Amino acid sequence: MTRSASATTGRGRAVSSALLLAHLSQPASPASKATADGPAADPASVPLLEAKDVLAVAERFLWAVTAPGTRYWSDGSDFLDVGLSAVGNEERAGYIARLEAFVEEHRARLEELLCAYGPGSTPASHGRYALVGQPETLVILERMETCPLALRSRWEQELETVFLDDLEFAWGPRICLSR
Repeated sequence: MTRSASATTGRGRAVSSALLLAHLSQPASPASKATADGPAADPASVPLLEAKDVLAVAERFLWAVTAPGTRYWSDGSDFLDVGLSAVGNEERAGYIARLEAFVEEHRARLEELLCAYGPGSTPASHGRYALVGQPETLVILERMETCPLALRSRWEQELETVFLDDLEFAWGPRICLSR
């Protein structure tokens, strides 16, 4: 690369950085604040997303989860609660259908994940990847694909990150959020 090309590239980066800084320095618009804080509508209008209903759907996909007797946790409600807390208010109404579509779309990948990291696998025998095979994991994986930053943020507030880190490694999401 010539010196003038290098200088032009450097100026381009400086301009990009300056524009980004200017954008980030601007106060948020009332519309974006309403979406960041939740809908501006009455909280009573936000559809309920019942954990038991979501779990019932997740348990229907027997090829993606292991039998109850072979699960690491008989009650993974803490994991499910954190996963569902990353579902935005605007997504709640159609979330169960979205979860079903996610599982169908990623069926082969989920089967591979279960075979490679689920109960009875070599990695699982070392005490790692305990979430693989849990029905709650379907919600976590869907959130990992849909809104990984929100999931990571909620997880770090509530649970040990090693479980999410292991699942993230095994699933191989588009971006890696662990440190």
